[in-house]
Formats: sequence, C-alpha cells, structure tokens
Amino acid sequence: MTAAHCWRRAIVAAWAIAQIGAASAEPAKVEVDSLDQAQGGVVRLPGYWFPAAGAKPIAPAMLLLHGCSGPYDRSGQLGLRMVEYAALLNAEGVHVLVTDSFTPRGEREICTQKTGTRKVTQLNRRRDALGALQWLAAQPGVDVARLGLLGWSNGGSNVLAATNSAHAEVRRAPVKPAFAVAFYPGCEDERRRGYQPVAPLLMLLGGADDWTPPQPCEAMAVESAVPRPEVVLYPGVYHGFDGTSRLQVLANVPNGVNPGQGVHMGGDASARVASRTRLLEFVRQMGLGR
Repeated sequence: MTAAHCWRRAIVAAWAIAQIGAASAEPAKVEVDSLDQAQGGVVRLPGYWFPAAGAKPIAPAMLLLHGCSGPYDRSGQLGLRMVEYAALLNAEGVHVLVTDSFTPRGEREICTQKTGTRKVTQLNRRRDALGALQWLAAQPGVDVARLGLLGWSNGGSNVLAATNSAHAEVRRAPVKPAFAVAFYPGCEDERRRGYQPVAPLLMLLGGADDWTPPQPCEAMAVESAVPRPEVVLYPGVYHGFDGTSRLQVLANVPNGVNPGQGVHMGGDASARVASRTRLLEFVRQMGLGR
C-alpha cells in the first residue's frame, strides 16, 4: 500500500470521525443527470454525496469539479483532493457533491490530449455542472439559494463556463450558483467570450503556473462585468500548489505556455494553507458557515 493511499485512508477516517451521526463513513454513491446527451439519451454522471453531519435543517451545498486527471487516484478510489475538500467544507456545515465527467464518456483523463482534440469539452462539462446544480437543488435539506461551485484546473475552467451568462444556457438555467471558486483555471476562452458572471467568483492562482498561466485570468477579472472576480495570486508557485505532491515536470502534457516542453506541477506548503484559509473566508463571507 502506497503512502498516498495510507494518507487517503487517514483522511477518510478523519472525515468519518468529524461526521458524527452520519449514516456512513464513506460518501453515498449517486447518479446525477447531466443536461448533456449522448446517443439520444441523457448522460448520467457517477456522483459522491458527502452530507454534512450536524448541518442546519436547510444548509448550503457545493459541487466539486475535478481537473483533467479526473476525480480518482491511481487505485480507482476518489482522490485525496476531493476527500480533503469535502471534509473541509462539511466541517463548515456545507453539503458536498463530487461528480465524474469522464467515465460516462469513456475517458480516464484528458491531460495528455491536446487542447482542441479533447473528446470531453467545456460544453459537455458546463452541461454537467448545470445538471448537477439541479440535482443539488432537489435534495432535501439543501438551500437552493446557497449553492456553490468549486473546481480545479480544467474543473476551474468548468466553473467559469458554468457561471458566464454570455452562454445562453447559463443565462436561462433554472438553478444558478450563488458563488464560485476556481483554483488555477484556464481563462482564455471565457475572457474571449466576455465574462458576465452570474455570481461572485474567487480565483486562486499560481504566479509561476506554466500550465494555466495567471495573466489571462487577471485580465479577465479586470475586463469582467460586475460582480468582478476576486483574484488571489500566490507568487512563485506552480499548478497544483494546493496539493502535496513534489514539484515535477510533466513531459506528457502537450499544452501550457510552452507546448511540447511539458509543464510544472507540485504543491507548496505555504500556498496550500493560505489558499484554503482564503477559501474558507470566502465561504463564510457568502454566508455559508455554521
């Protein structure tokens, strides 16, 4: 058993202890209907529902949107990042849903696929997020007025796409998020489209990120319609700064600032703590804390 797997088990155990009175130490496995269709039928997303034990009778909820590597670790279990953030938010009295956009479409990851050739697009993922928001709104005990999105990298781009009312289906959506958070998203597409946010957005960016560089996101925030996104930049840190992996070059990633030369990815202890602190401050500012 790897150290990472042992650590994941420890996190799950900690989450279980924190959730005294919860029915199960593991999240409930659910199916979530996307607004997307394939072969004439609705795309059904595997989901993982982390209800917050001891939450208020009507409590907020957040949808967690995975990056290009998908929501799972190498053993096929829900990844450490998702489990950790679910625990962090559950402790604030926030219910959490994690969805999987890749498995129903026959993909495990899209990090190694060149942008423009990916089989799972932001159109697909935007419809997944909008469908998942409707799923959350239908759950007993969930406050439809306090739904949030939280995503990383490709999932962060998903946050932008699902909160930009320049998209007609976002503008017409019967359920919209009340707030959103994106870690190191790619911002070029939504900046080009013209970002018209339906809710307050917090972006947490790495100053040295050469995979999804911060400059387009900073520019998008300045050019955005109101409410203009809040940008927090952590100087000198790379993509994945909120994780625990060592800094490395991913040579098999064809995208980024220097296509064909790989990208840097790795955690930074200071930025990890600071970004989580800012995330929780933002959640509380949005009126979501216990």
